[in-house]
Amino acid sequence: MNTRNGTGGTQWLLPDWPDLPDNVGVLCSTRRGGVSPAPYDDGQGKGGLNLGTHVGDAPKCVERNRDILRAELPSEPVWLAQVHGTRVVDAGTHDTDAAPPIADASFTRERGVVCAVLTADCLPVLLCDAEGRMVAAVHAGWRGLADGVLQRTVESMRAAGAGELMAWLGAAIGPNRFEVGQDVLDAFLQHPGADEALVRAAFAPMNLRPGKFFADLYALARIALAGVGVPRVWGGDFCTVSNSGRFYSYRRDGVTGRQASLIWLK
Repeated sequence: MNTRNGTGGTQWLLPDWPDLPDNVGVLCSTRRGGVSPAPYDDGQGKGGLNLGTHVGDAPKCVERNRDILRAELPSEPVWLAQVHGTRVVDAGTHDTDAAPPIADASFTRERGVVCAVLTADCLPVLLCDAEGRMVAAVHAGWRGLADGVLQRTVESMRAAGAGELMAWLGAAIGPNRFEVGQDVLDAFLQHPGADEALVRAAFAPMNLRPGKFFADLYALARIALAGVGVPRVWGGDFCTVSNSGRFYSYRRDGVTGRQASLIWLK
């Protein structure tokens, strides 16, 4: 992952994504370089770049932070009302002046349309086809992963004419920090191949309370993508919980902001 510093202390993450087509733009925000006060700040006593409108931050601060982000993009992002579901929408058909669509993934074939997801521990997944004809952004929390949001997104992209797909996994809660209960374990054990990832990650002995397990969102996403013919997957290098100076984390802080992962066709 490469970083680029902007004005006012803003820090952007640029995915290390081999073979990304030249006409595909990708950008990820951090908590650094905005105007939001604590608990939405940058973790170092300065303003934070919270982009979520639903977390209790002052609307004027969120709007200013989104202005900072807009300056890096070709257009207003198509924000989603994320509900930990599996609905996928065509971002190119949505009016950005209208209310955000209730969905957890979007794709587009239109140049300049920006697909975006907000996260603070859940896994952001960005996809594109090898020809640079289509892109998508997915919000993949454990519920969405278990219910098939990645599979639904891949199906939607292929139905719209996508070619060979590849993916990049953004910053999420790491495999040794995502403590879950039996309900989460049971949800994933229903999926072919997922038991291997859960045995490796969910039964790690370190720092666990009785009856709890560790779940690896990165490994589970790779298994889900491989199952629908997307073996070319990069990323998965960060832990939002462990890196308080760079990322918001709901698991770590409770009340906190949201960072964005965005992708578009140039």
